[in-house]
Amino acid sequence: MNKIPRRIVTGIKDGKSIIMEDQQTENAVEHFPGLIISDVWNTQKMPASLDFETTIPNTGFPHTPKNGTYFRYVVVPPDEDLGMEWKSGEPHPMMHKTPTLDYIIILSGELYLIMDEGETLLKPGDIVIQRGTNHAWSNRSDEPCIQLAVLIDAGI
Repeated sequence: MNKIPRRIVTGIKDGKSIIMEDQQTENAVEHFPGLIISDVWNTQKMPASLDFETTIPNTGFPHTPKNGTYFRYVVVPPDEDLGMEWKSGEPHPMMHKTPTLDYIIILSGELYLIMDEGETLLKPGDIVIQRGTNHAWSNRSDEPCIQLAVLIDAGI
């Protein structure tokens, strides 16, 4: 499983900021073969609290808290590693919709973003702003794709 470093710089000691945590995430979960998700951080309300962290369980499809956020690390394996068969013209089997505003950055690999109509190829450095619509991810390469996503409750 991927080693996902997480550093939290929210501590105060003697009036100065300190690194409170510098370790691997403890909640990386492999939901399907090669599909690794780690909800690195979350908030439970707006404005966000800086005082504490509420640990949340990882889920394949996120359940962002009302007025909250998720910061999510995702490894999307090649479609063939998932045993996924999908025919053009049919809905993608992983099509889903979340009631969130998502900021997504592709870190490595490549990935197709599939919409109800149309698709686009994403490569490292590409940014997606997903606004609560149906979508799916398809990795048609032979290498995993790593993405970071911030999901913000949109109240829908």
